[in-house]
Amino acid sequence: MTLIGETAPTPGGDLIKDGSDAGFMADVIEASNAVPVIVDFWAPWCGPCKQLGPSIEKAVLAAKGKVRLVKIDIDQHPQFAGQLRVQSIPAVFAFSGGKPIDGFMGALPDSQVKAFVDRIAGQGPANETDELLAMAKESLGLGDLGGAAQAFAQVLQGDPENLKALGGLARVYLQGGEPEKAREIADMAPEGAKDPDLDSVRAGLALADAAPEETSDLEKRLAADANDHEARFELAAALAGRGAWEAASDHLLKIIEADRAWNDEAARKQLITIFEAAGPGSDVARSGRRRLSAILFS
Repeated sequence: MTLIGETAPTPGGDLIKDGSDAGFMADVIEASNAVPVIVDFWAPWCGPCKQLGPSIEKAVLAAKGKVRLVKIDIDQHPQFAGQLRVQSIPAVFAFSGGKPIDGFMGALPDSQVKAFVDRIAGQGPANETDELLAMAKESLGLGDLGGAAQAFAQVLQGDPENLKALGGLARVYLQGGEPEKAREIADMAPEGAKDPDLDSVRAGLALADAAPEETSDLEKRLAADANDHEARFELAAALAGRGAWEAASDHLLKIIEADRAWNDEAARKQLITIFEAAGPGSDVARSGRRRLSAILFS
């Protein structure tokens, strides 16, 4: 029984939930690293939304845990709908690995909704290769570079052009302080191939290429003048080149806090590259984005 003023619980337990802007990172971005997540942007006044809602919920429940659904009322939570450039509702986006991978707008027939959900559900871990990749990613997150390298290499033995394995193995070498080996692995990907892990590694390599080797003079300049933004920016570049992304981010955020527009927003642009290098779902990116938002909207 739902009392007056209360919100009725969303059916489906953990498989279907009402989302929010505040919970988007946890409920969608981070959760989609384990299982695909479908986001349904809707509003109470939207007639087609009321038609689509029960259909997509039924299809998600029928997938039995291979996909999850997050429903977001854009009247109450407009932030991410705006970022995804939602022009009309209902708007549905599917996320996997922290990235949007598919979607549609408008109400569809039940058969098409089911086909969409089944297709997205099929992109979760379902075979030995996916399980090895998941194991490797977990090892990498725990700092077990050897275990991650072994699992990624095992995937590449059977599939030498597997982009996720190439990107993952390149990241292992980059985090292990071997940028040239990381570059060699990344260059093994087919020409024009795109993958989030490969993009992150390439961003990290770009930071390494641009990093100053000597930092003692920069540190002395900062000790003498904490507002020497140029010295702080160069020191951040050096730290980023060594893979010390959190320390580099801290310096860049200090510049942004002191002078957002300094040097044509160079600090903010470099910070975004660091987030890409660390990985969109990394602790560095998540905490950095929160701090950046706090600075920009304070």
